[in-house]
Amino acid sequence: MEQDITLKKEGQGFAFLKPLVAKLTPKFQKGKIFSSLKNTGITVLSVLLFIGLWQLGSKALYNKEADYKIEKALTERGQEAADAERACIESGDSSCQPNTLPSPSQVWNSLQSLIADHKVITADKAAFVQKMAATNAKLVAQGKDAIVYTGRASFVDIVLTSIKTVFAGFLLALLIAVPIGIIIGLSPSLRSAFNWFIQIFKPVSPVVWYLLVFMIVKTLYIGDSSDNAFVISFISVGLCAMWATLVNTAMGVASVDKDYINVAKVLKLGTFQKVFKVILPSSLPLIFTGLRITLSVAWMVLIAIELLAQSQGLGLFVWEEFQNGANDSNAKIIVAMFVIGIIGFLLDRLMLSVQNLVSFNKNEMA
Repeated sequence: MEQDITLKKEGQGFAFLKPLVAKLTPKFQKGKIFSSLKNTGITVLSVLLFIGLWQLGSKALYNKEADYKIEKALTERGQEAADAERACIESGDSSCQPNTLPSPSQVWNSLQSLIADHKVITADKAAFVQKMAATNAKLVAQGKDAIVYTGRASFVDIVLTSIKTVFAGFLLALLIAVPIGIIIGLSPSLRSAFNWFIQIFKPVSPVVWYLLVFMIVKTLYIGDSSDNAFVISFISVGLCAMWATLVNTAMGVASVDKDYINVAKVLKLGTFQKVFKVILPSSLPLIFTGLRITLSVAWMVLIAIELLAQSQGLGLFVWEEFQNGANDSNAKIIVAMFVIGIIGFLLDRLMLSVQNLVSFNKNEMA
């Protein structure tokens, strides 16, 4: 009897774990942990398969171009030149390496190189700021502009410039598309009147939008020596990407349940009250769907527009590396490609999180 009492008392020491055990037990019973591990394993295998195929493909292309270079040397300059070309390729000398699809290890090395380069440039900037601190303080006191660092940008700076540009363009698209979409959505007559405008300008290429914006901004900034590449870039991005938000906002407003509108009439709400308390909350799911598409489109067209505008972003970086033709240029282009894809994915997740925070219609789908 005493032994039973002792065991019961000892068991009571773990009573606080019972709610946790009760919560975790159904997960074990339903096999959720196993399913999660299975999905993780499949993802890891797919990544390894992708890297393996990439390695095989890059190796095959490398061998093909190497054989071509050796054969060309043999045909044009003889056996001795061919042997010298083969020896140079096998030695790993960068001057004669085939310039083709880089391997995963080469891309990784280029990423490390870009990060190291960023650290060097950051240190140079800090040293410049420290060196010019006294001089700039005097210039500012005299009402003159401070001397700024004009050295080359690092890869991290380039990525940040692109992110800044896309958010500026996205904000412009939001400020233009949402108000116009609400106005058009409230009136069937206006929807019919502006439908032709939307259908004509929605499919216009980003290159054409860039040229249009360039014509206007160039005239507005005439006589101004400042660099307007950023202004041209973000306006072009905003105008090119805003159409999904415009259409979805108009559709969301037009499809608001008529019962809600009738309730607003019964409560004698004013126009602005009706819009902000009834129409906008009901339209948020479609509006955010449009905003997610707009942000994705903005990020995609940004690369081409930055290239054309010569803005110091990822678009210009990729083009300059392609034109450079250095031994590691292709690997840097692949690094930029992965960075573009990852940032695009994160931007979409960000918009989905904001949508789930402000919308009553929680959409957990990817």
